[in-house]
Amino acid sequence: MSKTDKNTQKNQTDEKFFQRVDTLIAIANGYVKAEVHPTRATNSFMFAAARFNAWMVAAGYKDVEEFANEKEKVLAHFTEQYKLMLNENLDDYIKNFDKYMSPAKKSPEKK
Repeated sequence: MSKTDKNTQKNQTDEKFFQRVDTLIAIANGYVKAEVHPTRATNSFMFAAARFNAWMVAAGYKDVEEFANEKEKVLAHFTEQYKLMLNENLDDYIKNFDKYMSPAKKSPEKK
């Protein structure tokens, strides 16, 4: 994990951070096991995160003009944060591939 990743994680986490993460992942995994291919579940998961984040950001502005003027900054911020988080998790899966992706844990079909 890079210094940037550690700083990002430190600034975004609290004592219940990973508990919330695990709860949300368990919900997504429940859909994968019960109903859909992981690709469909991840699309829903990302859309839900985008919708929630749009609401959360909008709630922080006093008027639509200010909100609209800050849109590009907001997009840049969330894009960079997601990239850092995804990179950190991809690195973790690369480092622990055999452990995490044992035959019993594989579910998505390779394309």
